[in-house]
Amino acid sequence: MNRVVHPIEQESFRRLRARLDTSGLAPLTRAVVERVIHSAADLEYATDLVMAEHDLERAHTALHSGAPVVTDVEMVAAGITRRETVCRLADARSGPGLTRSAHAVRLAYEQVGPGALWVIGCAPTALEELLTLDAAPALVIGLPVGFVGAAESKAALRASGLPAVSNVSEKGGSAVAAAALNALLYHSTSHTEEKQ
Repeated sequence: MNRVVHPIEQESFRRLRARLDTSGLAPLTRAVVERVIHSAADLEYATDLVMAEHDLERAHTALHSGAPVVTDVEMVAAGITRRETVCRLADARSGPGLTRSAHAVRLAYEQVGPGALWVIGCAPTALEELLTLDAAPALVIGLPVGFVGAAESKAALRASGLPAVSNVSEKGGSAVAAAALNALLYHSTSHTEEKQ
């Protein structure tokens, strides 16, 4: 079933493309960059985001083949459309040396096992915890936001060699993390360029 794109969204993407030339980007990279920028109205994401097309291609295949999608918080889950997600934050507890978000990641990994797509848009400690697990993710969308630990956790993600979408700066958040996943959801399975 094709997604119906509202005229306001079409106009938003038209204006985005009038201000930023994304035509030279690979198809899935372009889809992620544009949808993240669209979600935040922030053109700086064009140079702040870090990803590799081959990682996105494998993640796209996994996602459309039914791989689980795990989020760090309900706000990220709420932004992901057309797909069920796993978020265990409500079941998690903090303890010595362990934040509630980190515990939620452990619980989610116990539930879904390897091969999931992880979408982290709030808690740097969730991303840090994921990096300690043998999660073998299909993709980690690591876009936590904040002045404490966000940039560092994303740098650690990039250094890990895991397939990932991240950004260099401290900005991020639930909306942009969900947008990155939605870009992969909305992109046609034939990898033809998405029409807005």
